Amino acid sequence: MTLWHGRFAKSPAKSVREISESISYDKELYEEDINGSKAHVAMLAEQKIIPLSSAKKISSALDQIKKEIENQTFPFSEELEDIHMNIEKALIDRLGGDGAKVHTARSRNDQVNLDTRLYMRKKIRAISENIRELQRSLISKASEYKDVIMPGFTHLQHAQPILFAHHLLAYCEMFERDIDRLEDCLRRVNVMPLGSAALAGTTLPINRKSTAEKLAFPKISENSLDAVADRDFICEFLSALAIFAMHISRLSEDIILWVSQEFSYVSLGDEFCTGSSLMPQKKNPDVAELCRGKTGRLYGNLIHLLTICKGLPLSYNRDLQEDKEPLFDSVKTVEKILAVYPQMIASITCNKRRMLEAASDPGLMATDIAEYLVMKGIPFRNAHKMVGELVKHAEKNATTIDKLALPEIKKIIPAADKDIFNLFSPSASVSKRNLQGGTAPEQISSRLKFWSKKLK
Repeated sequence: MTLWHGRFAKSPAKSVREISESISYDKELYEEDINGSKAHVAMLAEQKIIPLSSAKKISSALDQIKKEIENQTFPFSEELEDIHMNIEKALIDRLGGDGAKVHTARSRNDQVNLDTRLYMRKKIRAISENIRELQRSLISKASEYKDVIMPGFTHLQHAQPILFAHHLLAYCEMFERDIDRLEDCLRRVNVMPLGSAALAGTTLPINRKSTAEKLAFPKISENSLDAVADRDFICEFLSALAIFAMHISRLSEDIILWVSQEFSYVSLGDEFCTGSSLMPQKKNPDVAELCRGKTGRLYGNLIHLLTICKGLPLSYNRDLQEDKEPLFDSVKTVEKILAVYPQMIASITCNKRRMLEAASDPGLMATDIAEYLVMKGIPFRNAHKMVGELVKHAEKNATTIDKLALPEIKKIIPAADKDIFNLFSPSASVSKRNLQGGTAPEQISSRLKFWSKKLK
């Protein structure tokens, strides 16, 4: 029998119980539910709404229930619908009237919102630290190969020489923004909703500030209707995780390209690849592919919740029970990605010769020539046009621009001098980009020091 059956003559049909239950997944919130209840009854006792002896008995019984859940001896019941009612029924069975006092001055509406915020607060901190570990792996790999030159790409076409470390550091910046988003999201998660009750608050003289202090919430919700209906903080969290996944997908795509025979820039450790059931020679970057694929799952969870919330009138509606599965799934998916990705990055070895060879195409220094002409007083657009014509001339004659004789070059670029041939070195090209944010070795060394200090 449910704890709300008093108004009903019949129990819910079995099909209703099956569609209504959430205990199969929201038992994930058991620790948060217990911690919230302990803070709640302590406040009720302080306010003399329930006896202190009752609060102590409830708190002690909750500790015992927590141990049983962790030891997998607690009997969860689908008929009791969710984690809140399973724990409350256990209290009543053990303590009788004292146990029945636990739900004084609260509703499942504000209770579940509280539990979810406590859960997310814990997960945001853990995920942020795991992203830090991913950054550490990237910094370590960038430091190991800080002098390796490779082509940078635009439109997946060779563009200009860059340092491999510069490419890895780009992802450190992306992941730093992910952490910033999570930390900013945490401000809106860290709001205490308990006391909003079903939707209008309570007539009992509770002290919401006391409950908030016990649960380390810096802020209390200001509108009871909004508090029980609010899922913005989950939407924001799922959005932050989806953006993180997009960054992981981009890095995965780079790695998948780099390990292909056409690129052959890097190789991955065998333990992060799989073979083929048919082709004995295959070494597939399946971890990177799976992480790339899981991005769609994380996007879907965000859209799932946005769609649930888009048409709901205030305040609470049972649709909101459907917020848990996408939330839990996104957290578990990101945790799986972050468990494997730093180790996979650590397994990377670079094919330095192949990367330098690809970066040594003189065409990649075309912009360097245009900027060389700018320093001779030629307007950039004019310089750009002349260098483009030089590239076209070389292609027409089945050669490369560094193989053209100086008199031939001067026919197209009169201002060119013999020092133009110094521009065809990829290491010189990289070194000249010595500005903040650039790919020069000095800049990379400085940034590696910054990140090493920050992540220590």
